[in-house]
Amino acid sequence: MTPPRTTTLLPRPRAAEVLPGPAAPRRPWATTLRATACGAAAAGPVIALATGYASPTLIHFTVLANLLIAGAFGWSAVRSWRGGPPLSPGLSGGVLLLAAVTGLMYHLVLVNHGGSPMSASRAGPDTGTDWSTTASLLLHTVTPSAVAADWLVLTTPRTLRLAHVPLWLSAPAVYLGAVLTRGALLSPDAPARYPYPFLDVDTYGYVGALTQALALGLLFAALGVLITTVDHLRPNVAGWVQHRRNRISPPAAGGLK
Repeated sequence: MTPPRTTTLLPRPRAAEVLPGPAAPRRPWATTLRATACGAAAAGPVIALATGYASPTLIHFTVLANLLIAGAFGWSAVRSWRGGPPLSPGLSGGVLLLAAVTGLMYHLVLVNHGGSPMSASRAGPDTGTDWSTTASLLLHTVTPSAVAADWLVLTTPRTLRLAHVPLWLSAPAVYLGAVLTRGALLSPDAPARYPYPFLDVDTYGYVGALTQALALGLLFAALGVLITTVDHLRPNVAGWVQHRRNRISPPAAGGLK
């Protein structure tokens, strides 16, 4: 008879002796671009508050959208610098929709109907047309363009879903409720009681204002569907750039594989 084989079990390594996996590489270019976009999105509201542009400033959808974009891009820049994962598609797509609504509504609707309702309030000597133009440019053009460029160049396509669209529309819905509630609480002779003409309950009544808001909501939903469709059709520019970087970067020193 052959003696039974004895199996020698190797000791399991301690948790402290297990080497952690390699951290994801930092993305300095993405960090720089997103930090710049964050600065532009924050600078517009800051200039508007400092100069009295669009008084009262914080009730305007454009200003609030820029503040949300600034927060999202600031956090995205931190994650890029740390080598962390990108923002979730539900959040990044919502930020993109806010930027698209801000830019398109201004350049396609408000400019063609007497300009933006966010007119400058010349209450002080330091408030001038130059600062008003700068604030308007940052709020309505620079920030939406930066968000669109980040989406097209730095993000992976085919991540947005139609199921995200209702989530993206929650921000405009909350804004609508806040504007109507604020208008109901203010006196009828209060200045800028309703920040946008189509939400003026004194002119259109609640039925008319809500009907126009619903029409805009349907347009926003259609825009969200369009963004999702384009996301599934656009090329993977971010992957191509990363592939080029890997090809031209020198191989790391190491042992034979």
